[in-house]
Amino acid sequence: MFQITIISFLSGERVPIIETTHGKVQGQQEEQLCVFRGIPYAEPPVGRNRWTAPMDHKPWSGVRKTFYAKPVSWQNQQFDIAELAFAEDPEPPSRSEDCLTLNIWTPSLDEKKRAVMFWIHGGGFTGGSGSSPIYDGRSLAKRGDVVVVSINYRLGCLGFLNLNEVTGGRIPATGNEGLLDQVMALRWVNDNIAQFGGDPENVTIFGESAGGMSVGGLMAMPAARGLFKRAIPQSGACHTAYPLSKSTEVAEAFLRILGVSANSELDRLYTFKPDHLLAAANALQARMAGMIFQPCIDGNALADIPIQCVANGSADGVDVLVGATRDEWRLFASMDPGSAGMSRDDLKKRISKSMNGVDAEDVIRVYEEMLTSIEKPSTPQDVYSSIESDRAFRIPAIRLSEVLHERGQSSYQYLFTVESPGQKGKLGACHAIDIGYVFGTHAMNRMTTAFFGFGESAARLGDVTQDAWIAFAKTGDPSTSALASWQPYDTETRSTALLGCPESVESDPYGSTRAIWDQEELKDRIGTL
Repeated sequence: MFQITIISFLSGERVPIIETTHGKVQGQQEEQLCVFRGIPYAEPPVGRNRWTAPMDHKPWSGVRKTFYAKPVSWQNQQFDIAELAFAEDPEPPSRSEDCLTLNIWTPSLDEKKRAVMFWIHGGGFTGGSGSSPIYDGRSLAKRGDVVVVSINYRLGCLGFLNLNEVTGGRIPATGNEGLLDQVMALRWVNDNIAQFGGDPENVTIFGESAGGMSVGGLMAMPAARGLFKRAIPQSGACHTAYPLSKSTEVAEAFLRILGVSANSELDRLYTFKPDHLLAAANALQARMAGMIFQPCIDGNALADIPIQCVANGSADGVDVLVGATRDEWRLFASMDPGSAGMSRDDLKKRISKSMNGVDAEDVIRVYEEMLTSIEKPSTPQDVYSSIESDRAFRIPAIRLSEVLHERGQSSYQYLFTVESPGQKGKLGACHAIDIGYVFGTHAMNRMTTAFFGFGESAARLGDVTQDAWIAFAKTGDPSTSALASWQPYDTETRSTALLGCPESVESDPYGSTRAIWDQEELKDRIGTL
């Protein structure tokens, strides 16, 4: 191992320098940790490399200082502001196409071979960054004596736009460049993390929302095989990827908005500034429903929808911890003023349309009964949020565990039930409520406590959650003294950890609503956004 330590003349703190496969990097000491921010793991995807697979970074001379996070992937600034709202004095970070960097928190630069926890941020494949304050790796690294890595990857039309089909291969973007960036970052970790006190043979990938969907995609990708040992898809799982026809439709519409012909003028695409491309992407989003930029089943990077790849054995040998939050959709419903006045007839029409002929009245009744049983409101909006929470998040997580069980693979299932105090409690156990507890950042400041919660019970849940995630990263088993009865998931007991205040382990929680989705007509209706 090549390692140098120098002394800072200003503070007297030890400042580590490590030699990576590309060159030397210098980090700094922070709270008994060695921290490196903004290490490049691939060549900048700029110029003619804008829509190509990531390339290995060229070696550099001298020492690259990695004291600060580098620019985030190009995106709408409101995504940045939404994440940095958890900082006391938020300022939108700079954005750049030169964004393929990673951050590392490690307890020591020794040869201990610690478990590595590799975080993939969410943001709908169009926003977010690995340097968000709520993803700070200090608490996990110190509490668990693990190495934490977070990354940036290409987003939106720069990372998930399939131009290959519409341009006849002249622009080779398959729509999976963002996922391929993640694979490249994992390769960097496998090549270099031992220099930072980590074990390249024990890497756990974990992520939430689009990050969880990315974890599901990596479980399906041949290029990622062998680069990680364990996986934690949070609120994502393995049901997210466009068929080739849909990705082609999106690309064609995108080019029309830009006024670029797929048969000529393609060089213009390389001359457009990122903000011009982003404006076109925003215009396209206004015209098309759903998450218009997402991974693509291109037949190469992704051979099929990830859940089918897993069913075919793509994730054999990978330990899995998977789950969701109970009230995922309430966060999205809070941003949709039109849903507040939903009538029961409106609800019935929506369910009839989306559920492929299944009896909407029967579905609504089961969900109304479930909400009443846990003493929650059962208005049409509440019922719709519960149905969408299950359709998009909880049931895909369960399906992944079921598929793994069928293959003789073990997995563990969880459900966050802790409720946000935000909006006077209306958010419930909403989307993203798990993040603050996983990273131990729930009580970082007044902004985080307003969303995640506070007090002794919240502090305990943070400890319980981090201990479970750390135990899983180290051993493949998340059960701890607080969750001693947590067992691998099977279709008989359906053991599930309920992460709330207090925490518990139950068999088949909310089983009546889970069973609704076992109907044959609904098998292709889950997970799509």
